[in-house]
Amino acid sequence: MRNKSVATLAGMSVLALYSSMAVGSKYNFPEPQSVIAQDIYDQHIVLLWICLAIFIGVFGVMFYSVLKHRKSLGYKAANFHHSTTVEVIWTVIPCLILVAMAWPATKTIIAMKDTSSPDMTIKATGYQWMWGYDYLQGEGEGISFFSKLSTPRAQLQNREPKGENYLLEVDNNLVVPVGKKVRIILTANDVIHAWWVPALGIKQDAIPGFIRDTWFTADNPGIYRGQCAELCGKDHGYMPIVVEVLDEAAYAKWAAEKLVGTSSAVNLAAVSTEMAASGADEAVEAAEENSDNN
Repeated sequence: MRNKSVATLAGMSVLALYSSMAVGSKYNFPEPQSVIAQDIYDQHIVLLWICLAIFIGVFGVMFYSVLKHRKSLGYKAANFHHSTTVEVIWTVIPCLILVAMAWPATKTIIAMKDTSSPDMTIKATGYQWMWGYDYLQGEGEGISFFSKLSTPRAQLQNREPKGENYLLEVDNNLVVPVGKKVRIILTANDVIHAWWVPALGIKQDAIPGFIRDTWFTADNPGIYRGQCAELCGKDHGYMPIVVEVLDEAAYAKWAAEKLVGTSSAVNLAAVSTEMAASGADEAVEAAEENSDNN
């Protein structure tokens, strides 16, 4: 009786340890920050428990059979080559397990593809090796910028200690409001990239010549980091993604400031182009005048 109690206590301790490792480990998924990410996380944990149950069941039967039916105890090996009942059982049970796993996974995949009725739409374009963002619809429409790795080169060359967000920091964050459905339209300028932010439950390939889309609704303000998840060349590891989620008031302020800056840049570019064109016209006229004088 005492041995059984000890075995039961040991088994419960192992299960508790497994549970804490699965949920709290740094090797697990990051804390989910969207509905889709939460669904993915929950299914991941459930599948881990299913795998544990299968492991205990299979190896428990195997070790019980080995220990209780060994030759030294006088047992003789059974002499049969098949059992229809056993074969049906070990076919039906795995099928039922797969169906139980596939049902919620299929619902999540369908939800991931539903990009209808977004509050705002942003186009993300992959380049070697940075991202370009264009706000196409919603508050902030007209904002456009590039987002590149901002980790100091001294850290890359091991001349300085690595920062907390080494290789996961950029010069321009993708900024969105909290609680709004954000549709991300994805394409690429050169080779295949992939836009991946695990805390938001997003991973979608960006393919040259094609338009793909995905979406997310961030539950809480914060900064969520990801990176290109498709091998895209020598600097593939230097192509991070940083999504900054702000409350509505802070986002409205950011968008207004960004639009003013974008408008000023456009006006400056227009003036520069006009001055260049005027200078070219004057140069042509001067050349023609010199030609007439000669």
